[in-house]
Amino acid sequence: MLTTDYVPGAPNWLDLGASDTEAAVAFYGSLMGWHFESAGPEAGGYGFFTLDRRTVAAVGPLTEEGARPAWTPYFHTRDAEATARTVDQAGGTVRLAPFDVFEEGRMAQFTDPGGARFAVWQPGRTAGLDAVNDPGTLCWTELHSPDPATDLAFYRKVFGWDAEEMPFPGGTYTMLMTSGAGREGSFGGVAQLQEGHSTPPQWLPYFEVADCDAVVAKGQDLGGSVLMPAMSAEGIGRMAWLTDTVRAPFGVIASGGPGA
Repeated sequence: MLTTDYVPGAPNWLDLGASDTEAAVAFYGSLMGWHFESAGPEAGGYGFFTLDRRTVAAVGPLTEEGARPAWTPYFHTRDAEATARTVDQAGGTVRLAPFDVFEEGRMAQFTDPGGARFAVWQPGRTAGLDAVNDPGTLCWTELHSPDPATDLAFYRKVFGWDAEEMPFPGGTYTMLMTSGAGREGSFGGVAQLQEGHSTPPQWLPYFEVADCDAVVAKGQDLGGSVLMPAMSAEGIGRMAWLTDTVRAPFGVIASGGPGA
């Protein structure tokens, strides 16, 4: 499970690249109860989503030409430069070379061989998000890949992740875990991106919610759309995929909720 006791390879940050940050702030403020705190005039419009005064995500304007609105997960690294070299050697792309973010930490952004974007965060003064797993916070990260075997081999070279195949209705789901931690270190999974699907290869964040169906309905009322209607998975919970008002995909789940 996710934790804020961050170890190498674990998700430790999450941000949204938005074509309209004001619209995104309004949407998630109403849907999740998040508040927005600017990182300051020198941050180029970047800022933090907080819940009960704890940072749970971040948001900023799109800065790359041709970029689409999307959530990007960051994974803990002790050495951003070493990770960037490994990404390049393993067949990924370094989109943004490592650089310092004031005194808060060091970051870099990449694309995996299948086309999904991700990043790393080397902590300085900021270790990562202040809260995970609670309602309104990140609880899972899921890679939708056109070639799960190739991408899994890539990420194992980069982060040393462990993986375990689990049966799932309609196929097999691969659960991801930080190195040597067993299921206690699980943080996400890999799913086959279906041919012809409307979304590209991506990392999809899931946010924990108290009532999946209510959040889906409210998301639609706020101008979002449904990518996958709410469904129940035995022993897991009730989940759905949505897009926000800037068309960035995300998931919500009521873990172990009614019908799970």
